[in-house]
Amino acid sequence: MASSPSSLVDVDQVRHDVDEILADHVAALRVELEHLGPAVTPLVEAVERMLSGGKRLRAAFCYWSWRAHGGSDLGTARGASEGVDASRTAVLRVGAALELFQAAALFHDDVMDDSDTRRGKPSAHRHFAEVHQGAGWAGSARRFGESAAILLGDLSLIASERELALAVAGLPEAARLRVRGVFDRMRTEVTVGQYLDVLVQATPWGEDPVADEERARQVIRAKSARYSVEHPMALGATLAGVDDETLRRCRGIGLPLGEAFQLRDDLLGVFGDPGVTGKPAGDDLREGKRTVLVSRALRGADRDGRSLVLERLGAPDLTAEGIDDLRAVIVRTGADRQVEQLIAELADPALAALEEATLAEPGRSMLVELGRAAVDRQT
Repeated sequence: MASSPSSLVDVDQVRHDVDEILADHVAALRVELEHLGPAVTPLVEAVERMLSGGKRLRAAFCYWSWRAHGGSDLGTARGASEGVDASRTAVLRVGAALELFQAAALFHDDVMDDSDTRRGKPSAHRHFAEVHQGAGWAGSARRFGESAAILLGDLSLIASERELALAVAGLPEAARLRVRGVFDRMRTEVTVGQYLDVLVQATPWGEDPVADEERARQVIRAKSARYSVEHPMALGATLAGVDDETLRRCRGIGLPLGEAFQLRDDLLGVFGDPGVTGKPAGDDLREGKRTVLVSRALRGADRDGRSLVLERLGAPDLTAEGIDDLRAVIVRTGADRQVEQLIAELADPALAALEEATLAEPGRSMLVELGRAAVDRQT
């Protein structure tokens, strides 16, 4: 059985040190905003809540990619071709910037998906709506909550940019621009990926399951796969000063691992244990997410099964029994097993390439273990 992502992030105190950087950032934000009065305190507390409990997987992929490509605690990269001299602290700060960007994406994503919970607690827009309603304030509680969450996402984006600026401040200009180029590409792709996700949710569904699956995978790659694994690995490699060909090979491994990571997430969104995932059972079905898993079920279902999926997927009044009925269609068509197979088809060659790569230890071995944990996880 693979180790959990969280336990692997703790090696070399990566999680501990990234957590400290994030805590310092929140503390500085609290001081910066205190002159605006106590009304803004809930915003800082919401950012702090979102940053707590994360697996720090992206920061870990960045750090161990840096180590694998020659980075060391001495702050030098073996054979650095771009004049990079990234210190361990700089790499960890880039990891913290990734985590802050992740927080921003989650604040916004929960609004767009109308999610009730995040890591077992009310999502930010739900929390602020409840505060509004409980206080008896004027206007729509729902609109207030959504507005607060959108602004929290923006606040986290600003924090991410600040942390990245601190991380690269000591690098030569060419290296600084190269790292920023990777980070900016990631942010742009995720934002466009979010739009593609919204577009897929709005367009006709179920008429052509093959085309549906391709659109779902396009969303996965743009919105999740690249920024979950590929870009963090590319950032670590760039901080180590690799050449363009090495960076291309790094991306070629990171993308399929990232896609497998998201496909695992889709399975957990339907079949995961709420006590482990922190989300209600079958939450993705209630939200109506148009995933590869659902497209495979539609492709293999009989007429009654297809009608059930198309009618009940995303229904606001979907009951626990209705979720069980949808799960039964997925299992009956073998869609869950097909997605498991697709995960293996993506992850196995990428992990094999990592295992065979001429990379520095312990970075190479840690990347292999992180990749395995990411695609085999239960949370």
